[in-house]
Order: sequence, then C-alpha cells, then structure tokens
Amino acid sequence: MSEIEPFHVMELLARARELEAQGRSIIHMEIGEPDFPTPEPVVRAGIQALEQGEAFYTPAQGLPQLREAIAAFYRARYGVSIPASRIIVTTGSSAALMLACAALIDPGDEVLLADPGYPANRHFVRVVEGVPRAIAVTAADEYQLAPAHLERNWTARTAAAIVASPSNPTGTLVSAERLSAMAEFARERGGTLIVDEIYHGLVYEGDYTTALSFSENVFVINSFSKYFQMTGWRLGWMVAPQACVREIDKLAQNLYLAPPTLAQHAALAAFAPETLAILERRAQEFKARRNYLVPELRKLGFEIPVMPKGAFYIYAGCAKLTTDSFTLARDLLEQAGVAITPGIDFGANAPERHVRFSYTNSIERLKEGVARITKFLGRQ
Repeated sequence: MSEIEPFHVMELLARARELEAQGRSIIHMEIGEPDFPTPEPVVRAGIQALEQGEAFYTPAQGLPQLREAIAAFYRARYGVSIPASRIIVTTGSSAALMLACAALIDPGDEVLLADPGYPANRHFVRVVEGVPRAIAVTAADEYQLAPAHLERNWTARTAAAIVASPSNPTGTLVSAERLSAMAEFARERGGTLIVDEIYHGLVYEGDYTTALSFSENVFVINSFSKYFQMTGWRLGWMVAPQACVREIDKLAQNLYLAPPTLAQHAALAAFAPETLAILERRAQEFKARRNYLVPELRKLGFEIPVMPKGAFYIYAGCAKLTTDSFTLARDLLEQAGVAITPGIDFGANAPERHVRFSYTNSIERLKEGVARITKFLGRQ
C-alpha cells in the first residue's frame, strides 16, 4: 500500500469543489470526464430497464445481447469480425485493466509502460505484485512506446506492455504499424500487449484502427465513459484472446459478480444511429476546443511540441513559467480559480515541468480560463 500513490487530480477536484461551495467560480480543466450529459437515448433506455425491473445480476461476462452489440460495433466501425464470446463487459475500463493484469501477471513479472502515462496502470500492476517498469518517452516519440523501446527493455521477467492510443495525458496516437510490430514482438517472446482504446471515437485527425484488426493475441480495453459519455454508469469492456476468456470470467465472478445491470441495458442504446449522431457532433466540439486552446496556451509560454490528435487532453511543458508544476497548479486554483493537473500524476519523467489541461468545458469557459491564467501569470 505504501507504493500506491493517491490520484492527485482527484484531490485537486475535491479542493475545487470546496471552493465552489464557498461561492468561488472555478474553471475546470483538470478532470478527465466529458462535460456533456449522457445522450438522451441511453438515459431513456436505462429508465425503461429500471421500470421493467431489470435489476438482477447478469452473467459475469455481461449481457449476451450487449456483447453481441459490441461485436457488431467492431464490424461496422473497423470492419473487424470479433466473436461475442471474446468480449467481457466490465465495471468500467478500470475493471478490465485490473482483470487483464490479474490474469497475466505473476508476482515479480515486469510490465512496460510509457512515462508519462495513466497513473492507475502502474498501480494495477503493483496490486497483483507485478513490477511496473516506466519507460521515459519524449516528444520525439510522440510520448508513446515504440518497438525500439520494447527491444531495449524487454527481459526474461517481462510479461506484458501496456499502450494507450489515444493516450492520457498526451492525447497522442500509436500508428497501426507500431502497434502491429509491438504486438508481434510481445507474442514472439511469450508476452502480451495490452492496448487501451478507451478514447477511440475521439480522434481528430490521422488514421487509426483497433489493434484487433491485426492480432488475436492482444488484450484490448474500451469503455462507455469517454466517447459514449457514460462515466458514472461505470461500464467498459475487454476483448481477450479466446484461450483467456474462461480465466477472466472466473476472476470477474469472484471480484465483482457482474457489471452493473441497469448500465448494461442502457448501453444497448449507445450504438443506435441516433446516439452515434449525437456523439459525432460532440466529438467535433471537442476538436474545436482543442483547436482554440492549444495556440492560446502556446502564447502564454506553455510548450506543446506535439499536437494532440485525440482524447481531450493537452500535455504542456511549463518550464518557462515555473520549476514546480504542483505549486503552479495549486496557486492557479487558489488564486485564479482555474483547476489543472500537475505532472506528478503521470510518472517520474520530468513531472515538475509539465501540466495537463483537459478541454472538457465549453469554449466560453475555456476563454475565461485563459483570461484568468493570463492575469495570474502577469502578477508573478
């Protein structure tokens, strides 16, 4: 437990809520949660399921009809045929990542991860007594692991590598060529590539596809939280190699019995044409926010060497402005009423020189946030 670190952004969010309760106006650019409400067709389906009494346990792998709907989504969006038997619906993508780590990692096994990267991943590895090995990645790597990183760092103790595309905190992509090469490299060495695709659908330029299009040996994680905007419903899924499904099913049965029933019935409407039309319009709004915020932050002295192509994050260097990103984030919140995330959440790769901005707020609010930051920096 001493090695499990707090999620600092959640503590900043709690402080921001305290200030709001005191009557302060806070511009939120810290939390990785869409500001849009869950699409109305999904809400309607959830209410209908509740009214019909759909509140009993489902199979641990999830509702059969939802797994079939996810398989149909892969066929329609990516042209990839995945049998529903390989799909496990989970309590958020966090549960999917936890299940993958529990199934694949023995005590002492190493898992390669990009630094900066999503902080919970290293803790999932540690909880099952694995050893997270953070690999420093830079703007030259587009802040992503590449085959060369695996070649240099894979050892006899390595069991897996985790990649995220688009990533949190950088919003960058891994090309299909890189993903394919890394999946093949891991397979040849008896290991596994775990691919986090939870921000798929929120990609603003560049070609991308699921890792399932070129390998049956990867674990692919996805979520209803980000693109589908169902964060509080706590629902995600995993596509696992067929040989691993029984083991994952056993773990899910024992760890949480089944995913939330109402959320699963609601999610059946997530793939409806009217829902997807809403989501695509909202994705374009996220793109417009990114296109506004990146140049404005650069004008203020934040360094953004790689344009984020997806998700809703900007990972910005702040070395020209401060030597301590945590203090900057704290002071911005307390003095200017702007909440951002310090780099300390995302690893040990120069965290004091980086902050993350989340553009999960309207352009009007983002403009107000930029104005407040400009005023704050002018006072320093």
